[in-house]
Amino acid sequence: MCASFVEGVDFTGRSAVVTGAGGGMGLQISRELLRLGADVLMLDVKPRPDAIGPGATGDAGARAVYAPTDITDETAVASAIEGFFTKTGRLDFLGNVAGLNMWDLDGSVVDGQREAWDRTIDVNLTAMRHTLRHAVPLMIRSGGGSAVQVSSIQCVRGDPMPQDAYQVSKAGVLALSKSIAIQFAANGIRSNAILPGVVVTPMQARLDNNNDMRNMVVDMIPLRRLGDAQDIANLCVFLFSDLSSFITGTEIVADGGMLALPPYAALAKA
Repeated sequence: MCASFVEGVDFTGRSAVVTGAGGGMGLQISRELLRLGADVLMLDVKPRPDAIGPGATGDAGARAVYAPTDITDETAVASAIEGFFTKTGRLDFLGNVAGLNMWDLDGSVVDGQREAWDRTIDVNLTAMRHTLRHAVPLMIRSGGGSAVQVSSIQCVRGDPMPQDAYQVSKAGVLALSKSIAIQFAANGIRSNAILPGVVVTPMQARLDNNNDMRNMVVDMIPLRRLGDAQDIANLCVFLFSDLSSFITGTEIVADGGMLALPPYAALAKA
């Protein structure tokens, strides 16, 4: 696991909303925000994790507001965000991290299940519409802020083993992130996207007990390791912080070099 973000960033007095905060990237991003002093509204349909802040107790634990929420329900999202704003008096950061990949039902648009298409678009993209719709005005009232959307390298590449619903939803995440950046730049709002490669999270549980598949994936990564949630948390914290104050409307790839790898490289090893 990589080291946590550089010390010196201080989010004391700031507040953030993070979706997908019940595990994986969303939980690790929330932990980093709490460690750095922020109040954090953690949204996820899953039950509250056993450990959230350092030791899950003390000041960090008190600053974590965990709200079990179906983020596809706009009314529930609006209520949670507005209640949190009433409590903290401001909103500085929004992390759209929640994601769904229905591996067994998704596939090519030609033969994938409609159920997978609708549900994946709903969770990955429409829910982001809900959070932005209700968070951006509050960020403007707070004097500006930073929104970070987690997309995927899948949105900029084809795949012989497609997950078309997932890829299309993540392409929509990237497009909407750019649109928000341009619409609200004059209001002091920055919006950027992170495009992870293969990161060890519950979504990639299929790799846990399949060493052959795991090794095959690692062989496709020039840095010769899978990513972990801390890699993405570090990047997200950077994009939230003033260290990135001149960065908006763009995307940053965090994939260990996968996209840069020549397409024939894997064949050369065969």
